[in-house]
Amino acid sequence: MSEATNSQLADQVHPPYLQHHFAEPVQQFEAAKIGMWLFLVTEILLFGGLFVGFAVMHSRYPEAFASAHHHLDRALGALNTVVLLVSSFTMALAVAAARAGKRRALIGCLVLTLTLAGVFLVVKYFEYSHKFHEGLLPGRFYSYKGPSVPGEFMFFSFYFLMTGLHALHVLAGMTAISWLIWRARRGDFSAQYYNPVDLVGLYWHLVDMIWIYLFPLLYLIR
Repeated sequence: MSEATNSQLADQVHPPYLQHHFAEPVQQFEAAKIGMWLFLVTEILLFGGLFVGFAVMHSRYPEAFASAHHHLDRALGALNTVVLLVSSFTMALAVAAARAGKRRALIGCLVLTLTLAGVFLVVKYFEYSHKFHEGLLPGRFYSYKGPSVPGEFMFFSFYFLMTGLHALHVLAGMTAISWLIWRARRGDFSAQYYNPVDLVGLYWHLVDMIWIYLFPLLYLIR
């Protein structure tokens, strides 16, 4: 038997993408997915703590929070919500394409998702620029000169903390999606192996879900 034939038989028994400590691909996929879900739980706990802190401060400074939230642009917030919802849809399409072994569709959907994530950050940049210009900053940096209610700085402390942390998660997601695009172009994924695409998809859906909570909390609820 030739050396090439032996190599092909070895790949069939133990595919290149299967880590040596797993017996089969299904076991590797399930272990990776459990690990990702555990990581996502820690992310939910992180933002959950911030939501609780926001609620506590809102109960202490209701007038200040109601006044401060009018400085936010609901139209831009709604636009970013739509952008992230569409990006979540394109990410789901990317996972479906990877599962079906459609390489070109996978790359196209990942590029669309990455583009939409970039649009989200650009919109956020314009929102932040307006706040910086007006002096609507957190804590001791608050320097707004117009009419305001004492305690508004507390609202903007939470606003920048929560949206800034979310923006960092968007950047992390964009990095992961860029890595997927590079690997997809290299031909690393197939119908038999698409674990990284599925895991990044889970992460991206969480990023979108967090914004769905942030939008009404910061922009709509008085």
